[in-house]
Amino acid sequence: MPLYIGLMSGTSLDGLDAALVEIDPGPNGGRPRLLASHAEPMPPGLRTLLWELCHASRASFAELAAAEEAFCRLQAHAVAALLKASHTSPDAVEAIGSHGQTIEHAPYGHDGGPAYTLQLDNPSRLAELTGITVVADFRRRDLAAGGQAAPLAPAFHRALFQAPQEWRLVLNLGGFANLTLLPPDEDTRAPLGFDSGPANALLDAWHARHRGGAFDADGAWAASGRVDEALLARLLEEPFFHLPPPRSTGRELFHLDWLAERLGGQERPEDVQATLAELTAASVALAVEMARERFAAPPAAQLIPCGGGAHNRDLLGRLSRRLPDTTLGDSAEWGWHADWLEAGAFAWLAWRRLARLPGNLPSVTGAAGPRVLGGVYAA
Repeated sequence: MPLYIGLMSGTSLDGLDAALVEIDPGPNGGRPRLLASHAEPMPPGLRTLLWELCHASRASFAELAAAEEAFCRLQAHAVAALLKASHTSPDAVEAIGSHGQTIEHAPYGHDGGPAYTLQLDNPSRLAELTGITVVADFRRRDLAAGGQAAPLAPAFHRALFQAPQEWRLVLNLGGFANLTLLPPDEDTRAPLGFDSGPANALLDAWHARHRGGAFDADGAWAASGRVDEALLARLLEEPFFHLPPPRSTGRELFHLDWLAERLGGQERPEDVQATLAELTAASVALAVEMARERFAAPPAAQLIPCGGGAHNRDLLGRLSRRLPDTTLGDSAEWGWHADWLEAGAFAWLAWRRLARLPGNLPSVTGAAGPRVLGGVYAA
């Protein structure tokens, strides 16, 4: 069976995920199978450099080139480690699907300018370093067709999780949260998916400012605080939470300065952390209701959390309370650990590109139609 590798580094900047995926060569690819995975931690120096680029009003070409080279070498190291651990020859891999590192995502443009999305990546260099064909630059073709260029994972979610006679939700809890609503097999409508708002991005940043460290392990600090209902109400006034899909967002909107503008100044830090966790759960619940209304759908039987936030017990508890009619499922029941769905999606998208099959869902991104995504950089 053909093998593909997916590489994903999300907005949390905590590391690079690599997944080795087997995909049937037939026209529909069957259900992809996860064979092996590897997590490559982000070196502190590179994380700092990427963080500065994500928040810089301007950067030199030399800075961009240095970050790109370091990031590409991290990718190549992750690929080598994955191949070694799985006893796989590079020659057995059809292609690497490289998402790159998002530096800025502006699907609405800025100050009247054109829409754009920027992922730091060098697929030519990665092909040289690994000796494997690379597929990259997945987002801009959808953007060129009038779409949001995000989220792209819902098409993969459909391939993995769609079921007969059951509505399902898939929720990626990375730096930002994106939701996929999957109709049953017999329903002819395409899935709906969109960003619901911040997930780990604000939680991690607030924790780092007040406690140090990269994240609030298991949501323990948030669990120690109390939700400030007045603050939560102010946060939920943000217009993004009430926009109809298609919609996507990122650090360009949700950051600590955005939070600071809404603080009263007397809040305890742990109460702010609890409120940010509740904001994620509340905004997801708003998104679920919006998706259900769009489809006139019943409550979904299952919600399948994935991404780093799937390990946050405090956050999952808040989601359960906000969605009492929906059971939180486990992606492992379908052979996929929650940590590897995003990387697996880009392996699957690389297969779609080489097969000349569309990778986007216009029902999700708002693009003018299905498009074949990505450029091919031959080994």
